[in-house]
Amino acid sequence: MVTKFNGLFITIEGCEGCGKSTQSKLLKKYLKNKGFKVILTREPGGSTVAEQVRNILLNPKLKIAPLCELMLYESARVQHIEDIVKPNLAGGFIVICDRFTDSTIAYQGYGRKIDIKTIEKLNDIATLGIKPDLTIYLDIDPKIGITRAKAKKCFNNGDRIEREKIKFHNDVRKGFLALSKKYPKRIKKIEIKETIEDTQILINAEIEKFLSKRKKHV
Repeated sequence: MVTKFNGLFITIEGCEGCGKSTQSKLLKKYLKNKGFKVILTREPGGSTVAEQVRNILLNPKLKIAPLCELMLYESARVQHIEDIVKPNLAGGFIVICDRFTDSTIAYQGYGRKIDIKTIEKLNDIATLGIKPDLTIYLDIDPKIGITRAKAKKCFNNGDRIEREKIKFHNDVRKGFLALSKKYPKRIKKIEIKETIEDTQILINAEIEKFLSKRKKHV
């Protein structure tokens, strides 16, 4: 049985270099200015233990088997849910998460070709039944995104995931697009614009629509 919370869970998804981290921070500021209690977190990571797992997952010097990679993401997620997401939702916060279960399906399912039904079962277990109320998917051409992502990282050629071949990243994008079509009520697709500000305007518009609908049902 899924526990009911007072807070809201908003996830930000997308391929490498789409600007998730930047837009997540801007959304946090936007919602705080509107008077909401807001916390920003991320996956993999978010809590002390999960951040240690993140360091392993993104280390370009490590070669990790696809199934092992999936299990590491899910194990980090359990700790993140227990330490950060669950208590803050219970406390009435809006929890903004940079990546969540949609990324697992896109990257490990469409990208690594692991059985999607298996991933969905593991996601259900790891999240303790907690699902996003709203997901913003930032869509970008993988070639453009990878170039942007690598330019910002300390590694010469990006982290372990960013170093994957372009076919992998194209497959990941296909996964996100498929998910956005499958769950149109939850996942709102935003095409990246030339400026951060223009993209932010589109995101805020979707947030306002969501909050307006929620008020009508309270």
